[in-house]
Amino acid sequence: MPKADLQVNIGGLPLRNPVMTASGTFGYGREFENLVNLHRLGGIVVKGISIQPRPGNPPPRIVETSSGMLNAIGLENVGIERFLTEKVPYLKTLRTKVVVNILGDSLDEYAYLAEKLSGHEGIHALEVNISCPNVKKGGVAFGVDPEMAKAVTAAVKTATDLPVMIKLSPNVTDIASMAQAVEQGGADSVSLINTLIGMGIDTSSRRPKLANVIGGLSGPAIKPVALRMVWQVAQAVSIPIVGIGGIETAEDAIEFLLAGATAIQVGTANFYDPQATEKIITGLHQYLYEQKEICVRSIIGTIRLGSST
Repeated sequence: MPKADLQVNIGGLPLRNPVMTASGTFGYGREFENLVNLHRLGGIVVKGISIQPRPGNPPPRIVETSSGMLNAIGLENVGIERFLTEKVPYLKTLRTKVVVNILGDSLDEYAYLAEKLSGHEGIHALEVNISCPNVKKGGVAFGVDPEMAKAVTAAVKTATDLPVMIKLSPNVTDIASMAQAVEQGGADSVSLINTLIGMGIDTSSRRPKLANVIGGLSGPAIKPVALRMVWQVAQAVSIPIVGIGGIETAEDAIEFLLAGATAIQVGTANFYDPQATEKIITGLHQYLYEQKEICVRSIIGTIRLGSST
C-alpha cells in the first residue's frame, strides 16, 4: 500500500503527520520512549509548565468513569527552571516537534514563561492553557472571558517568536466567540477541547471520589461534544484547529479532520493503549488509500452537509 502525504502545518509549526499527544497525558515524553516510537509522531505536547514547581492536589486524584476518566491532578509539574535543565536536553534529541504547554495566574506569568521558553533547541511551539484562574480578576478563568483570553494571547505573542496555540476550554456558553477572541489576539492556532468539569460520588461512603471533589472529564465520553465544538470553531476562524477529546482510533481522528481540524491530539487513550498514536497514523494511511486521496490535507473540513440525494 503506497503511503499518503500526511504533512500538515499548524500556524507555522510543520508536522510530519497530524497526530500529536495531549498535554498532561504523556508526561515529558521520555516516560513513553519504551512504549511508542516517539520519532514517528507528528508532535509531542508536554505536561503544563508553570513558573514555580507545583505539587498538585492530594490523592485520590484520578477516577475511572463510564467511557472516560476524571482527573484532578492539579497541574503538577517541575517548574520552568527544572524543565529547562532536566527535560529539554532529552527533548531536543527527538526527531519530533515538541510543544510546551504553559500555565499561569496572571498575564505577566504567561509572558514570562513564553519569553523564557523561546530560543531553545528542541522547543518548537507553545500551547497556552487558558483554563487557569486570573488571580488579579477575582479568580475567573482566562478561558471563559473573551477579553481576558484575547489579552493573554496578545501577551504571549508579544513575548515569543514561537508559534502560539491557545487551548480552549469547553466550559463556556459560546466556544466560537472564544476562538475568535484569541484569533484577534494573534493566536497562530487553537486546540480544543480541554476537559469538561465533572464529579463522582462513592455511594458507600457518600464521599466524593476525588479529594478535590470536582475534576476534568476526558476520554471517549466527551468525543461528541469535542467534535461539535471543533466543527463550530472551524466555521468561525481562519487559523488552524487541533482537535482534542476522546480520540482513540484512526476513525475518531478522521472525524475531527473532516469536521475542520488540521491535526489532532490523543490524550486519555495513552493511559490504556500507549500505542494508540502509532495505530492512528497507520490507520490514516489506510483510510487515505481506500479513499484514493494522496494527502491528508485534502480531507480537512470536507464534511458533507445536507441531503445525500
